[in-house]
Amino acid sequence: MLRLALATLRARKGPFAATFLALLMGAAVISACGVLLESGLRSALPPERYENAPLIVAGRQSAELDVKSADGSTYRSSQPLPERLVLPADLADDIAAVDGVASVVPDRGAAVRLLHEDRAVTGRNGASPQLHNWDSLALGGFRLAVGRQPRGAHEVVLDSDLAARSDLRVGSRVRLMTSSTPATFEVAGLVALDGGRAPRQSVLFAADSVLDRLAPDTASGVYAFGVVPRPGTAPSDIASDIEHTLKGQRSVSVYTGGDRGEAEFTDVAVGAANVVELATGIGGNVMLVAVFVLCATTSLAVRHRRRELALLRAIGTTPRQLHGMIAAESAVAGLVAGLLGCPLGVGVVYWLSSQFAGRGIVPPDFRPVLGPLPFLAAVVATVVTAVAAAFVAARRAARIRPTEALGEAASEPSRLGRGRLITGGALLALAAAVLGLGLGYRADFLTLVGLANSLVLLLAVAAAVLGPLLTRAAVGLLAPVLDRTGVTGWLAAANSRSGAVRTAGAVTPLILAVSFAATVVFTQTTQLRESADEIRSGTLADHVLTAPSGVPPQLARKAAELSAVAAATGVVRSKAVGVASLLGEEETVSLSAQGVEPRALGDTLDLDERDGDLSALTRDTVALSTTAASWLGLDVGDRAHLYLGDGTAFDGKVIAVYGRGFGFADLTFDHDLLLSHTTEAVDRSVLVRSASGSADTERQLSSLARDYPGTKLSGTLAADAQVEEQRATAWVNYLVVGLIIAYTAITVVNTQVMNTVARRREFALLRLTGTDRSQVLGMMRRESLTVVVVGAVVGVALALPPLVLVAIALTGTPLPTAPVLGWLAILGSTAVLAVAGAMLPARLMLRARPVEAIGMKE
Repeated sequence: MLRLALATLRARKGPFAATFLALLMGAAVISACGVLLESGLRSALPPERYENAPLIVAGRQSAELDVKSADGSTYRSSQPLPERLVLPADLADDIAAVDGVASVVPDRGAAVRLLHEDRAVTGRNGASPQLHNWDSLALGGFRLAVGRQPRGAHEVVLDSDLAARSDLRVGSRVRLMTSSTPATFEVAGLVALDGGRAPRQSVLFAADSVLDRLAPDTASGVYAFGVVPRPGTAPSDIASDIEHTLKGQRSVSVYTGGDRGEAEFTDVAVGAANVVELATGIGGNVMLVAVFVLCATTSLAVRHRRRELALLRAIGTTPRQLHGMIAAESAVAGLVAGLLGCPLGVGVVYWLSSQFAGRGIVPPDFRPVLGPLPFLAAVVATVVTAVAAAFVAARRAARIRPTEALGEAASEPSRLGRGRLITGGALLALAAAVLGLGLGYRADFLTLVGLANSLVLLLAVAAAVLGPLLTRAAVGLLAPVLDRTGVTGWLAAANSRSGAVRTAGAVTPLILAVSFAATVVFTQTTQLRESADEIRSGTLADHVLTAPSGVPPQLARKAAELSAVAAATGVVRSKAVGVASLLGEEETVSLSAQGVEPRALGDTLDLDERDGDLSALTRDTVALSTTAASWLGLDVGDRAHLYLGDGTAFDGKVIAVYGRGFGFADLTFDHDLLLSHTTEAVDRSVLVRSASGSADTERQLSSLARDYPGTKLSGTLAADAQVEEQRATAWVNYLVVGLIIAYTAITVVNTQVMNTVARRREFALLRLTGTDRSQVLGMMRRESLTVVVVGAVVGVALALPPLVLVAIALTGTPLPTAPVLGWLAILGSTAVLAVAGAMLPARLMLRARPVEAIGMKE
């Protein structure tokens, strides 16, 4: 069978080209997703400031929650935390009391803005520079390279890389700013990593008094404790004793070996979780579409070989041998495609990594980890998928009796089999039930979105199963229109009716492309439009103060004291983790959170209060958006059990539910509470409402902004910055749509080309009976137009029900935001592919003389 399969592949290179290309793309994307997945799971970076400390005691950068599965069992689920947990300084005494500990060195820190000649200097990888206490220098690989250690409250030491980019040297003056106006310091020295390495994070060192001055709110807090064992004591021997001593501190961990980098670089854990989620999501979608595409292309290839397969059956080939031959052909194609696709996947990985970094999904210095396992998995998955698709496609050809096979080879089946009718009907009934269930749960956001995702899949599979039936019905409606366009139209209608299976083979991938792409794209456009509308209608402030790395909280207080200002509030942003429930299945979710001054809410922000009282917001309460309330299953008066961005447990009363969560945040906390649980302790913006009748607001605010270099004054809250995370998510979904269209493009073009090439004798016969070349081309144009119209109309019809559910979930109305340009892009691209796939080979075949073409073999 293998020899026969190889001979078939050599003889039928064209029909196998599309299948091979689909497999090649699948191998490239799957291997790329596998590399990203492995990179996310193995994302630990070697420590720099902690490399000389055998043990590090620091906050755990994930929240561990107990959640219930649908069967009632409980398991632990983890969510990464974006903020660093600050530890109490008195833990040093508990750690030092552990037997075998020689010394404990606290690492205090604060994010600062470094100003030189009225410009803010960004740290390495776009992050804010970190100021640490001088004593913590002993924990890592930094060494004093030039100058001396800082003395007193007016000197600092910079790392040499930061000094070079800031054009600073020993003796220079530098200004630093955290929560107040800039303070001036003298550069006492420069430090550098051993071996001249460039640090991943820009750092400064100073005396403890400087940290007390610049970051008074965290004066009693410590980032981490470096632990030095006594001589002869192994770090592993005392790590468990320290954990036992600190067992009451659930959010504290002991890091050793390579894990110390996780304690130092807290952004890595969040980026790794994002990469894992994206890799599994993109890979899952690609595998799903790949199965559709491969089944379609393989089934088409088998159908066009029905005479060959029927003859093999007639001369004694057993069903098992026929299955073996087709499976061997697919296995060979899958193996070659998998081996060639993996190198392409490496290029895809690096392109995706740069795109993710540019959109803030992963740290700027994220580097993929290349190991053999993802490539092996990609090759195996490609071969298995190819063989499985071939097995499904060859079932009917293998089990039918030889005499029936020869009869079916001469003409297409006149109707669908009973199994396909039952399966398609069941899928449609299930889709109708899902739609009805979704419309009945209008207030449940999470359920609606989950049902919409299930609905588009059910409808797409139903369309694939009932493709010939749908096509025959649609062609029946279009036939009268085609008949009125002359002889070529009559021929096109007759061919479409008699070749419903062939036409369905071209229509089905178009339906899949349009329905999948429209659902994904217009879900994003609906959400982004809703977010922008909420920001526009919910912002009552007429002036906004912002800075690239945030503004000090003191700025909002000073703005509120201006005579021309009626109200001002700083807006701090972070995340919180909770447990959501969907149809009895619990899962951890990361929710966006904002902190605002309760007294200024009604003057600067209108969150569209639906229930409760937002003015009652305190440090012990929380307000939820309607979306968050749906996710968490909470209402006004309930207790919300959440974890703030640094892992601190929050148990507060829900005092209000509001409607503008997409534009602002899922959760709203008291400003000072949320600020105290963020790493950088800065406001993302300050919203200002002018006093009635005042014409001097802009001048006063501009004068105030000059005291905080880098701060900008604008007249509105920028929607792009507010929904930056949503736009990054939208880009990822657009990437998935691009892959879907690329895959279905292969199927559309392949189907049209193979269907057209198989009609070589038909074209020759038409020309021999008096039909000229232009009439044959006219017939093909009308047939292609029929395929495009049917595919577009049915695809749009299948996309509308899930989009209605999405629109209800996002906006409360059944009308999604579907821009005309979006429809034109989706429908136009698929239409061009369908027409080109039929017309180009038709033109090439019509160049041959009819008497020669009619005698050519299939």
